[in-house]
Amino acid sequence: MSDQLRAVDLARAAGVSTQQVRNYVETGILPPVGRTDSGYRVFTNAHAEALTAARELAAGHGWQTTRAIMRAVHKDDLESALALLDASHAELHRERTELAEVLGALDTLLADETAPTEGGRLRIGELADAIGVQTPVLRLWEARGLLRPTREKATGYRRYSASEARLAQVVALLRRGNHPFSTIGSVLAELRTSGNPERVRVELAGREREVHRRSLRRLAGSAALHVYLQRRTKTF
Repeated sequence: MSDQLRAVDLARAAGVSTQQVRNYVETGILPPVGRTDSGYRVFTNAHAEALTAARELAAGHGWQTTRAIMRAVHKDDLESALALLDASHAELHRERTELAEVLGALDTLLADETAPTEGGRLRIGELADAIGVQTPVLRLWEARGLLRPTREKATGYRRYSASEARLAQVVALLRRGNHPFSTIGSVLAELRTSGNPERVRVELAGREREVHRRSLRRLAGSAALHVYLQRRTKTF
């Protein structure tokens, strides 16, 4: 590949449009370009390397993070670029930690099958405090058919049995993991029928596999950025 490239050459090698290449320059994903006397942009191998790194980075970290990282790199703000990269990896670490907490909580949540006495049932505010949500959230979950509190005859206040409180905790954990209500409804139906957490485990195992896949892609993207940084230091 010649050290002088046209936008069309760069686009063809990367499998994108020439307009996309121009957009990458304008958004800072690619370093600034020179121009000929007649005004044509002149790209170099350094731009091709930047584009390769950016596309690998985006496959793992997403384009929003990639744009911010590459802009920082091309402003020679390596500290900011590395901070953004660290934050992206830390996001997956939080997801892994949350998954481990959910799986660890399942056995505890479902271990006590003793029927609670009426006096031991929680009111809505008490349950909300116990699982870390607001009372309107519990009402929403009830409206969606996820929770089934009883009502006091005299006051109409909601009361949640120990088993219902455990299910509310499962909902809270799964919602924090961004599981859709449809999936959570299926999980709760299984738990109500059999008391078996295996459906929850199956759902979370799928999420674990996805986190693992994303982690590998982010690793590959970070490695591509490292290669680009090494070449950039020698080139610029």
